[in-house]
Amino acid sequence: MLAHRTARKAFTLVEVLIVVVILGILASIVVANMMSSVDDAKIATAQNELGKIQRAVEIFIARNENNIPAVTAGDGTWGPIVNTREYLREAPSNPYVGSANSKVIALGTAPDAAYQTTHGWIFNAATGEVWAGGFDATGAPHPKP
Repeated sequence: MLAHRTARKAFTLVEVLIVVVILGILASIVVANMMSSVDDAKIATAQNELGKIQRAVEIFIARNENNIPAVTAGDGTWGPIVNTREYLREAPSNPYVGSANSKVIALGTAPDAAYQTTHGWIFNAATGEVWAGGFDATGAPHPKP
């Protein structure tokens, strides 16, 4: 009489563990790349918003006989250049410094020397210059600690 061999129809525990380990390695690579992409998007958004603010200030100065807009320190306090159809419809946000203080304006005469999270923008009330918080004078981001 012939003995029947039954065909194997399932994966062994070792095979399943190997697949799980491979998927874990791939997932960690994807998550690391996604985190880098998120930071890149925040930097690009902040640089884009900075360009909008700088253009709005320049237009305001040109239209108002070289008078600088009355911007004050605070949360989104851009004065006459925000909430109008002429300049900016809403206060810009700098996502690179974090959401809590992304619209906060600090008055100053130079860009940040290092990364910080206390303000999103720096405005020079004497010259009308604007810098993004956490960025240097060239518009490049300071590295996060």
